[in-house]
Amino acid sequence: MMLAYRVNYYSGIIIYSLNIGVYYFLWMAIYGNKGTLQGMTVMQMATYIAVSWMSRAFYFNNLDREIAQEIRDGTVAVQLIRPYHYLLVKAFQGLGEGLFRLFLFSVPGMIVVSFIFPIDLPGVSPVWAKFALSLLLGFIVNVEVNLLTGVLAFFILNNQGLIWAKRVIVDLLSGLTIPIVFYPDWMQKVLEFLPFQAISYLPSTVLVKGLAGSDFVHAILIQAVWCVLLWIPIQLIWLKARKTLIVQGG
Repeated sequence: MMLAYRVNYYSGIIIYSLNIGVYYFLWMAIYGNKGTLQGMTVMQMATYIAVSWMSRAFYFNNLDREIAQEIRDGTVAVQLIRPYHYLLVKAFQGLGEGLFRLFLFSVPGMIVVSFIFPIDLPGVSPVWAKFALSLLLGFIVNVEVNLLTGVLAFFILNNQGLIWAKRVIVDLLSGLTIPIVFYPDWMQKVLEFLPFQAISYLPSTVLVKGLAGSDFVHAILIQAVWCVLLWIPIQLIWLKARKTLIVQGG
C-alpha cells in the first residue's frame, strides 16, 4: 500500500536527506573551528545527525492520528467488536510500516547521505546488533506514546492540537534535533525521568559512540523500563475508554 504512492516514497528520501543537510550545516557552523563539543567530535555529530534522522523513518508513524480519526468517524466501533486487541493491531501495523521504511527507505537513504556528507559508520561489528535492539525498543516506546495520545481522543474527542504538540515535543526532547548532552544540566536531569530519550537519543548514541559493557546495559534497561511503564497507563485508559465511547460520525 505504501509502495503504491511512489512519489511520496521517493520524495520522502529527498526530504529526509534535506533535513540531514540542514542540520549538518547548522551544527558545523556551531562547531566552527572546535574539534569537540560536549564530548562529541565533529565526525560523531555528523554521523549522529544522519543516524537519528534515518532512524526516525523507522520509528515514526501516525497511529495517534489514525486512532483519533477512527473515533471521530465511528469506524472504531466496528473494530471493537472484532476478536482481537485493537491497540495491538495498531502497534503491529506501525511495525509493518516501520520495517518497510527501514529496508526500503532508511537503508537507501543512508547510502545516498553517505556519498554527500562525511559520516563515519562502523563496519561489520557487533555494534550493529546492539543498535538494532536499541532501535527496536525505541520504536516500541514511540508507538506507546502514540497509542497513549490516540486513545485520549475517547475523552477529548478532538485531539489534533495534542497530536501536533506531542510530535514537536518528541522531536525536541528525544534528541533528534538537539542531542541531549547539549541541554543544560538541570534539563538533562529532568529528561532522565521522561521516556523521550529512549526513542532517538539512546539508539543513535549506541551506534555513534559504540556503547559497550555497563553503558550499553544501562541504556537498554532505560528503554525496557519505559516500554513496561508506558503500557500500564495505556491499558488503564483503554479499559476506561471502551466504556465511555462517544462516536461523532458513522
